[in-house]
Formats: sequence, C-alpha cells, structure tokens
Amino acid sequence: MSKILIIDDETDLVMLLEDELCAKGHQVLTAYNGKDGIELSKKQPDLIILDIMMPETDGFEVCRAIRDDVLCPIIFLSAKQSETDKVRGLSLGGDDYVTKPFGLRELMARIEANLRREKRSQYINTEQKRSKLYYGKLCMNLKERTVKIEDMNIDLTRREYDIVELLALHAGQVFSREQIYEKVWGYDSEGDSVTVVERIKNIRAKFAAVTPDTDYILTVWGIGYKWNKT
Repeated sequence: MSKILIIDDETDLVMLLEDELCAKGHQVLTAYNGKDGIELSKKQPDLIILDIMMPETDGFEVCRAIRDDVLCPIIFLSAKQSETDKVRGLSLGGDDYVTKPFGLRELMARIEANLRREKRSQYINTEQKRSKLYYGKLCMNLKERTVKIEDMNIDLTRREYDIVELLALHAGQVFSREQIYEKVWGYDSEGDSVTVVERIKNIRAKFAAVTPDTDYILTVWGIGYKWNKT
C-alpha cells in the first residue's frame, strides 16, 4: 500500500481519484488548495498528484515550495497543454505531466509506473538524499544537522543529534543500547553502552521542555529504544 496525496481544487475529480486509488489498496490524502497541500506533503507521501491551475497558490508554486523536502514522484495534472508549461513543470521537479481531460486508466497506469520506479530507486540509500524529516511538530534538517520542535531550536550535542538521526531515519525499528553505541560511537570506542541511557535521558528532557505530552523516543523494555513514527 502506498500513501498518495492529491492536490486539486476540483472536488468531483478528487473524489473520483480517491475512490479509484482506495479500491486499489492505496492510502489517500486530499487537499483542495495549495496551502493545505504543502502542509500535507510533510506526511511524506509516496506520490503526489498535483493540479496546476488552482486559486491563490498554483501547482507550480506548490512544487517549488515542497520539492526540497519530499523525494516522491510528482505527477502534474493540467488543462494547459503547451510545451512551455510542460517543460516548466518538469523543470521545477515534476516527474510526469498529464493533460486534462485524461483517461482514468492511463492516469492509473502512470501512477503505478511512477510508484514502481520510486521503489526501485529506494535501493540507493534514499535517507541520504532527503533533506528534512517531519514527525508531528518536530522537524529534522539532515543537511544542517538541526532539530526544531514548533519552530524552536533544540540544542543537542553532536552525540545526541547522532542518536536522534539514527532512530528517526529508521522510525519504528528497535535498536539495543549496544547497537546504538556501536553505530554512534564506533566499534573501537572505549566506553560503555550505559552512556546511551544517559544521552537519551538528556534528549528526552530537551524535547519535553517544548512538547511534554509527546514521546518521540520510546523504550522497548528489555530490548532498547525506537523512534515513535506515529
């Protein structure tokens, strides 16, 4: 099952596509304007269907706003059929361009083709190409090595950040204290995995100072820790 975001101001079209995609087993997110579409893109969908001609914020602006933060394929939908518009859409980071009116079967085939292509590309260490991760109110900038919660910078040490990045990039996966120590400090470091417990305690305290009701790092008793991907 893939998560697909539809951004289009035509209600009937969105409902039609949503029904068709859900019937094929996909999870569908819908936005009827560019602003909501930008916000929903933070949920890291596997594919985005993006209309161009929308009021206030058009599809080109949406693509420009989200392209650095999402890696998934973007399929433009548009009544604009000129070569100039197609080139512009693809230059901004679009992966495909479908003109309206279109055949539903053709669009579904293009969606599945882009999803297959994306799955193949995931073997090329996708995590290293992604610039930002979003989990609720928390945002990690992997290039800048920074963490923000509700737009407030969280002052982490180098080791603390490394632990957060390791867990967040593998959200839901359980790591033992020993595994975390080896991956962050290295196999040859002179130390003890007990230090992991202290570092995570510090990280949690810093997070809780901003969002006390949210547990980003979960303890799996008797095993280790994992990132709360929900």
